[in-house]
Amino acid sequence: MLRTIFKISKMDCPAEEQMIRAKLEGMTDIQNLKFDIPGRQLEICHANGYEDFAAALESLHLGTKLISSETIESTDIKDDHRQQTRVLWQVLTINFFFFALEIISGFMAGSMGLVADGLDMLADSIVYGLSLIAVGGTVRRKKKIAEAAGYFQTVLALLGFVEVIRRFLGYGETPDFHVMIFISFLALAGNVSCLYVLQKSKSREAHMQASMIFTSMDVIANLGVIVAGGFVYVTGSKLPDLIVGAIVFILVGRGAYRILQLSK
Repeated sequence: MLRTIFKISKMDCPAEEQMIRAKLEGMTDIQNLKFDIPGRQLEICHANGYEDFAAALESLHLGTKLISSETIESTDIKDDHRQQTRVLWQVLTINFFFFALEIISGFMAGSMGLVADGLDMLADSIVYGLSLIAVGGTVRRKKKIAEAAGYFQTVLALLGFVEVIRRFLGYGETPDFHVMIFISFLALAGNVSCLYVLQKSKSREAHMQASMIFTSMDVIANLGVIVAGGFVYVTGSKLPDLIVGAIVFILVGRGAYRILQLSK
């Protein structure tokens, strides 16, 4: 097994990663691709020579330069895949559990903030699921599932906005701020745990870095719902809950858009 590292000076965002994956798709010698976007490097583990990869990368005009090529043990790749898979299953389980908890609690408490945050947890579960597929998966399969997940997440965001508007028009009771704050604190603890697990993995691959970004945004959303619960208590109004719910649904919609862009 060989490991070849290229410097790609113009690779500065996930869009270039998708271009490179699409270009190298179908080359049977490739066993693993590892992207370091901040460092603008691509590591390819493969069976034979690197000349075909170099030619394909140069055709993209992204400033490709060979850094090194050396022989490695294939067990290194398998260990890396196993570690990524274990981490992603852990955070997927945590997010899906809190999705169910927040959705049920949100409807029981009449809180759109909790419902929106629960749907955001579901959206993250989808992202983690896509990341699991990316571990050793093909680009074509990843794109198809990403597209379906993006459209599903868009529908969730639109339905959420419709419900927020309905409640703005006077429907629905003032939410139970006790439940809002308590459940949001639990969800915050869950997201902090996910962030710790992801950071502990020290993976620099794009799909793992994206997972950390989404989880960091979740922490902010949790804090937003907690603050909204406090304002509901102080004002006795459902307006703070609806405002936070709308903001979180915007985040869900933005996440859907980003997933759809990656699926193209």
